[in-house]
Amino acid sequence: MTLVPFRHGWFWEPNDIDKFFDEWPQMKSADFMPAVNVYEKDNKVMVEAVVTGFDPKKVEISVQDNTLILKGENQKKSEVEEKNYYYHEVKSGSFYRAITLPVKVAGEKTQAVYQDGILKIEIPKAKEIKSKKVQVKVVNKK
Repeated sequence: MTLVPFRHGWFWEPNDIDKFFDEWPQMKSADFMPAVNVYEKDNKVMVEAVVTGFDPKKVEISVQDNTLILKGENQKKSEVEEKNYYYHEVKSGSFYRAITLPVKVAGEKTQAVYQDGILKIEIPKAKEIKSKKVQVKVVNKK
């Protein structure tokens, strides 16, 4: 007979609790979390974020050190206050997403384009500072 560990359906797995607290800082300040793709292309870091339904003019993009910060807000104003909804899935709200980039970047040269609900962000990689070996000159005092 094989023994199977007993679990109630409402108990969390230990990893679920860790995951919850890892995501807590991002969850507490946003109503929505845009999905992103981050990849490298032609010496640039490329970020694609799905922000469908948000006005691209109300999306803020900033780069601090090696962190890309995306913020946005979407407010839907309804003229009809009371409706008999069967489904009410379209929401207004905000998002905040901080993405740690895998390499050093030149944040001041960041460019962004919005097309078909996708925000495409291009951030050039920072030029590597090459170390230089310096030879010490000895000066004799007389």
